[in-house]
Amino acid sequence: MALIGAVALIVIGPERLPKVARTVGHLLGKAQRYVADVKAEVNRSIELEELKKMKTQFESAAQQVEQTVSHEIHQTRAEFDSRWNDGVFDNNLHAGGGSAAGSSSRLMAPAYRHPGKKWRLKRSAVPQWYKQRAGVRGHVLSGAARVARFRRPSPPRSF
Repeated sequence: MALIGAVALIVIGPERLPKVARTVGHLLGKAQRYVADVKAEVNRSIELEELKKMKTQFESAAQQVEQTVSHEIHQTRAEFDSRWNDGVFDNNLHAGGGSAAGSSSRLMAPAYRHPGKKWRLKRSAVPQWYKQRAGVRGHVLSGAARVARFRRPSPPRSF
């Protein structure tokens, strides 16, 4: 390095050496940035290829799972249909001892019935003095009204 600096000092001269050194520094910096950009681009392309490869693997695995599930569903449906057509399920209903109408009524879900809670009645059953003591609001107050309610009264003004 010292030898290169000494040769540059003799060839270029002491007046232009700082300017040339600055220019060489800028050019080296640009070259390093360019090399770093190229490396980053190569890495991105490699990662992209790996991601594409993983994507194809996942897609093939998903297709295999889908095919397996659809095969099992079709197989189960065919078995169910064959048993249904043979009347296996009808015999099981009659084997319970009841008639077909009675068995089917046991299998049906009960109809929905509203619980019928009487919250208004329960709310009115609480005494008014207890509601006031517990702080149950009888009506809604706005934020400004609530602030005005609990603010200390201001002393009268004299003009």
